[in-house]
Amino acid sequence: MENNIHSKPGNLSYHISPGLSFSIIVTKRIIKSAGSKLSLLAVLLSTGFSLSAQSDIKELNLNEAIQLATTHNKNISLSELDEKIALFNYRQTAAVFLPGINLSHTTMVTDNPLNAFGAKLQQRIINPSDFDPQFLNHPSAVTDFMTGIHLQQPVLNIDKLYERRSAYQQVELYQYKTRRSKEYITYLTQQAYLQLQLAYEAKKVMEESLQMVQAIHNFTNDRYQQGLLQKSDVLHAEVQVKTAETSIAEASDNIKNASDFLSVLMGEPVGAMYSTTSFPGVTAEESIADQLSPNRADFKAMEKAIQSYNLLIKSSRMSYLPRLNAFASYQYNDRKIAGFGANAYLAGLQLSWDLFKGTQTRNKILAQTAERDKLSEELSKQKNEAGMELSRTQRQLDLTRYKITQQEKAVQLAAESLRILQNRYNQGLANTTDVLAAQTLLAQQKLLYKQSVYTAHITAAYLQFLTL
Repeated sequence: MENNIHSKPGNLSYHISPGLSFSIIVTKRIIKSAGSKLSLLAVLLSTGFSLSAQSDIKELNLNEAIQLATTHNKNISLSELDEKIALFNYRQTAAVFLPGINLSHTTMVTDNPLNAFGAKLQQRIINPSDFDPQFLNHPSAVTDFMTGIHLQQPVLNIDKLYERRSAYQQVELYQYKTRRSKEYITYLTQQAYLQLQLAYEAKKVMEESLQMVQAIHNFTNDRYQQGLLQKSDVLHAEVQVKTAETSIAEASDNIKNASDFLSVLMGEPVGAMYSTTSFPGVTAEESIADQLSPNRADFKAMEKAIQSYNLLIKSSRMSYLPRLNAFASYQYNDRKIAGFGANAYLAGLQLSWDLFKGTQTRNKILAQTAERDKLSEELSKQKNEAGMELSRTQRQLDLTRYKITQQEKAVQLAAESLRILQNRYNQGLANTTDVLAAQTLLAQQKLLYKQSVYTAHITAAYLQFLTL
């Protein structure tokens, strides 16, 4: 039985081999913060989304998005189906307790001496002439219609009992897998919602920037008309206007792509556009667990897989013991197709013991033991890597909070620099290039500040996902 889950961005996958080989790989999404040297365009493109005409806008808050995603996401639906399959496979093992009943109707025509005599005997129609050697050696064709009901009842099969317990461990394994899938989809939804909010903020910053650039362009053009500035200053300002307009178009596209990503996560048709609540500000430091939980769903799933293997190993060892089963049958024999002329029953107990099966059982146990040991190593490796990822994420969260403080100061400084340059420019003491560069720098710093706040929130969400 195999199952694989893949989700983008990020990856959560499970693999269950026919022998209960199990591995869980969580490929963590790396939270990337913007560096101080990123250009304005690079920051805009970092959200990676796009917007079309603003029709059919739906209001959506984060809790609603998470609720829809954890209910309708396709990856979660697949996990729940795997859970059902494991449950039905477990229910099949109830055969170790329940009887097997078979109803059959057999038609036979034969002139084989042994079978012909036996058919007559089962039909209870033997007479003295049937013992004539001539008739015994050369019988006429005999027709026999046999209707029977057969019962097989397991009594004591210890190896099958352990197999049943192993199958139940798989049911619990898939339950933990579904739980972890929901936790991961919750994290992805938080990330996607924040990306949509950031896309709206980027568009707002660029619209403000466009207004400022247009004002500079109008002022520069008036000065040019008065003969106080050169044509190159006007052209430079026009270039900045076109650049800002292009950035707004890109930011608008970003919103549509962010909405499509949310739609896919929520199991909704793509094409709708969502409006969000206001972009979250800087919050006080939240209390988040600083160590991994031993009850994390993917860890528990691995432990259930190991327990399942332990039970399979016991089952294989118990196969050395004898098995006890009961059987019974009741049948009718007649020369007519719907006849019930003669009846008989048969009942008994069977004790069977496989004394030697080559080296099959021994090597099967060795293989299962090696698979279990491999899972134990994988679990230990997964916990070590998760611990390293937790430490890295905690350091990144601290660094991001520091960046937010620095960016707040950078925005204030850039705004003051622009104000001073604009005053000097209005007095003819600064050139157009300087004031346009200052305006661009302010827009960049505002976007970097928003990006830092976004990174802080998504890193905190990822940290929570790691410590669930």
